[in-house]
Formats: sequence, C-alpha cells, structure tokens
Amino acid sequence: MAGIKNFFTKRSLEQKVALINDLEDEFKACTNSALQAKVMCLKQLSQKSQPQQGLILTAFALGREASRRVLGIRHFDVQLFGGLALNGNRIAEMKTGEGKTVVAILPALFNALLGESVHVITVNEYLARRDSEYTGKVHSFLGLSVGLLHERMGLAERKKNYNCDILYATDSEIGFDFLRDNTVRDLSEVVQRPLYYSVLDEVDSILIDKASTPLILSGYTSADANNEADVYCNTSAQIAKGLIRDFHYRVDEKSRSVSLTDSGEQLCEKILDLEDIFDVSSQWAYYVKNALIAKEIFQKDREYLIATDDEGQREIIIIDDSTGRIMEGQRWKGGIHQAIEAKHNLRVRSDASTLASISYQSLFLLYPKMAGMTGTAQTEREEFKDVYGLDVVTVPTNKLFKRKDLPTTLYLTGYAKWRRIAEESFTYKKLGRPVLIGTRTIKGSEIIASMIGVDDT
Repeated sequence: MAGIKNFFTKRSLEQKVALINDLEDEFKACTNSALQAKVMCLKQLSQKSQPQQGLILTAFALGREASRRVLGIRHFDVQLFGGLALNGNRIAEMKTGEGKTVVAILPALFNALLGESVHVITVNEYLARRDSEYTGKVHSFLGLSVGLLHERMGLAERKKNYNCDILYATDSEIGFDFLRDNTVRDLSEVVQRPLYYSVLDEVDSILIDKASTPLILSGYTSADANNEADVYCNTSAQIAKGLIRDFHYRVDEKSRSVSLTDSGEQLCEKILDLEDIFDVSSQWAYYVKNALIAKEIFQKDREYLIATDDEGQREIIIIDDSTGRIMEGQRWKGGIHQAIEAKHNLRVRSDASTLASISYQSLFLLYPKMAGMTGTAQTEREEFKDVYGLDVVTVPTNKLFKRKDLPTTLYLTGYAKWRRIAEESFTYKKLGRPVLIGTRTIKGSEIIASMIGVDDT
C-alpha cells in the first residue's frame, strides 16, 4: 500500500509541475512592477478564502520567475517537485547539491501570502544569515518583508523580525523565544506571532537527532544560596584533588559517573569532620561526587574550554560534543558547571533553576504546517510518519547521478585513521582541491593539523 500511495503522490506532484510550466511564458512577459502587483493580488485572494490549488500553482510560477530575475536561477522541474512536496507537509529527500536552499523559496512565498507566520529554520546562525541574505532577495523583490534572528538581538528587534512575512532563524532561537513568551508577565513582551508554517533544513538533525533534547529557560538563584554553593564547590574541588583513582573512588567511563570506595568515604568524613558523608541532612556527598566527575569525566579542550568574558573574568565555555562548536551562554546542570569552575579556581557562578522547558519534538509539533529537507530521510521515514505525521518524498536529481558513494572504512587505531586522512589531504591538495576536515574535539584538530603541517586550525 505504501508503494501505491507514494506512486500516486509522485504522479500528483508531477501533474502540478506541468501546470506551473504552462504559466511560465505568461510571467516571463510581465514587468517587475507587474510581478509585484500579482503578489498583492494573490495576497488579497488568499485572504478571501479562495481555493488554494490555483493560488499555489500561480505563486510557484511567480516565485520561479522572480528567482530567475534576481538570482539568475530558474527552478528545474525537480525543484518545483521538491517545493510542492514541502508545501504539502512532506519531507523532501534531495541529494547534496540539488538546491534545497532555493527550493524553500517557493513554499515560503506561498504560505507568506496567507498572512501567517513562515519560519525557515536551519541548524546554525551562519546558514540562517546566508539564506536570508541570498534567497531573501527574491522575497524582498516581490514586496515581502524578510526577517533574521540572531542570538544577540534585543526584545524590540526580535518582535520586528517575527512580524516579517518570512523569518529565517535557528531551531534554538525559535525554541527559546517560545519559552520566554510563555513566561513573561506582560503581553507587550511577547515577540512571536502564532506559529503556522515551518520549513526545516537538515530536518533529520532537528526532528530525529535532537528530538528529545530539552530547551531549558533558566533563572538564577539568590546570592546567599550561591555563596553557600561556592563554599561547598571549592572545598570539594580541593578534596577531589587529593583523592586517588581506583583507591578512593572508581570511575565508570560508560555511564560517566563516579563512586566513592570505603577508603574514600572514610577519608572524606575525616577531612570534613562528618560521621556519615551520605547523611540525608548533609550535601557533601553530592558536591564531592560532582568534583570527582569534573576531575575525571570533563576534560579541558575536549568538553569545554576556558575563555575571558566581557568583564575580563575567565569562564567555562561548553564545546558541543557533536559539532565541536562553542556554546556560549549555556551551562551544565546539576552543579557540574560549578564543579568545573571550582576545579580551575574560577569564580563559581550562580547555578540556574529551570523556569520553562520544551523538547524539539514538542516544539515543532505545535506548528499546524511543517515540512523539511535533507539528503537522508528514507532511513527514518517510519519515525517521521509515526511521530510527526510527515511522509518522505524522494526528489529525483536533475541530471543522471554519477557520483559513487564509497563504503565506510574502519580503522583499528586512531593513528591509522589520522594518517589516512593526512594522505588523502595531500592527494587532494596536489589536485588543487580544498579539504574540510571535521573533528569531534580540539585535541583531534590539533593532531591532524600537526600531521599535515597546518599551523592554524
């Protein structure tokens, strides 16, 4: 049944592509001002509850012509196919290089004509800015307003950008603004319009990999509570330095946890003048364990780095374990961040309490209309359907696909892997091709840089 359903879906989309092509000559003959006037006409028709089918085809034909004039890019039929899939609440699986960015222009344009909020969402701020500046030119040419969110944006500026016809933003910025809007006491501080349509780039990363990741809006505890935590953290950090691994405590690398041995418990009780470190009225066991976790599990330049803030104070900055990017403004929970600060003799900053929280999965299920793009969706098609109600449509390539995808190569040692990467890099360098090497840690970047003779990574 699934195969039959996908066949008729594809056939339906192809028929619509043919109808859009029939409108091409009409729009080519229009002046720029005539195209812009048609946008206003479509906007008025869409708000009068006109049948959407004809409006969709007209909007796509209009968007294609505007893209040809502004960007010099005419959407191929397969890109129209992908845009229609996105507009129909589906996930478009497209090969790398097939133009996902320009495909999103078309459904974003149509849904903006409805007067509802349209969010084009990416996984990082660079991509959001790039897409808003590049594809946003098409929307601006047609008289639509284009917004962009970034981390350092103030309240008034955020509200202004959310009121734009089309907004480019990262998944986290949308999520945190949603949480803030649901905790403010004055409606004048609300920045978002009601959620309506979202197009997610790298949708598998957002809806599958990050699905259960919580977005947490935090508030700070009182100064008195922080002074108390300061004493606990600094004292525990000093105790942890004197404890010996596998004698005073054991480390479970897999679960990233530590446990005191009998010898460790006795030594801690002696140092702290306690009868029982695990007494429910005492918090010392909690802080000592955090200090040991900070000592053994969280390593500088792997999980975090130390930087100087705007006030000249040194602070702990988290390194994202999947991308290697620094995550400014974020803190580990459960006292871990404070334990790491104490480990390096830094100022122990106020720990934060949770004011509001939502997972990425719950956040994007709030959109009445949602679609996504990625190069790899079929492997998760069942989860997309079961959890989000999204069908996956594979968009054919514009030309015959000639690239060969080689099988994954496994190496027995890290050194063998790095050596092979260095050899490949030298080979491509001789051919005049640039090489981008991604590593999970700063140490990994330093190793490969030294092997290929690069001074600055």
